[in-house]
Amino acid sequence: MYQKSTNQFLNSPKLRIAVIADPFIPVPPLNYGGIERIIDFLVTGLTEKGHELVLLAHPESKVICKHLSYGDQNSIFKHLKNIVKVNQLKAYQPDIIHSFGRLAYLLPFLQSSTPKIMSYQREPTISQIKKAMKLVKKNTLTFTGCSAYISKQIGPYAPSFPIFNGVDLKLYDFQNEVAPDAPLIFLGRIEPIKGTHIAIEVAKKTNRKLIIAGNIPYEYQSYFDNIIQPSLNDQITYVGAVNDLQKNELLGKAAAFLMPIEWNEPFGIVMAEAMACGTPVIGFNRGSVPEVINEKIGFICSNLNDMISAISQLKNINRAQVREHCELNFGSDVIVNKYIDLYKSLILK
Repeated sequence: MYQKSTNQFLNSPKLRIAVIADPFIPVPPLNYGGIERIIDFLVTGLTEKGHELVLLAHPESKVICKHLSYGDQNSIFKHLKNIVKVNQLKAYQPDIIHSFGRLAYLLPFLQSSTPKIMSYQREPTISQIKKAMKLVKKNTLTFTGCSAYISKQIGPYAPSFPIFNGVDLKLYDFQNEVAPDAPLIFLGRIEPIKGTHIAIEVAKKTNRKLIIAGNIPYEYQSYFDNIIQPSLNDQITYVGAVNDLQKNELLGKAAAFLMPIEWNEPFGIVMAEAMACGTPVIGFNRGSVPEVINEKIGFICSNLNDMISAISQLKNINRAQVREHCELNFGSDVIVNKYIDLYKSLILK
């Protein structure tokens, strides 16, 4: 396997980077697909900075770098076939491998001296991480988490760093002001742990309009039919799944984005998308929420009453500061540069 020496790297900083996505959603996605949006701005940003990229992803992906496609995912041998596809990345002689897919997909490179990064955008499976660290060539596998909440879980067992998810700021227009009767918005999967029913309760208690947007997973159709649907009226509306253009419009015109989660959200990209529009986030103190927002640009709540109280304090939030917080912490260029710094530190290690 070709490896650059330190002198070669310093004199020619262009990297050859192989990125692995999951096989089920194109990069970029049309509607649902938060991780795929991260991968899209990462491979685009790296390519625009002069690095040489190859992305293994869904066959309908449309990216500006080299694209290697997965095969049929209906086969009972799909995971084995996907690992064979990962093995084909060796032909590109990458300086570093960066996976957002399954940890098992790194199997062909475990004994390679090529540095490998596994990025977790969800709760990590510690048992798999322990197995990987026993099998991998020493000092070649590093993990990132999309928040400290995630990376700290990995830290006792493997090298792990927090690198936030982010947003392409060009996709979101900053709105300095909204109408006095601007609605609240809930945007996410319609399922109990996301707290759609709590958002409805907040709207009812505060007499505010609420727009609900997002996809309904098949297994939670009854939740929508029995819990959400009966509350829909002129005040509380459901607009379905939305694309980036629709998200920009909905989030920008909202008085606040509600994040009433009943689970430990690993990151919640929609919080950054809302802030890119200048829209403050009102969220429960779970998972990554206290890392993503603070009390100067949003509200971290312990319960329903806190969330209701926060609505009356929205006038104290400066929407320009909300946008600035997003730019400094979650802008795609900021995130791309953090990954580049990590790549370089691992290659030169």
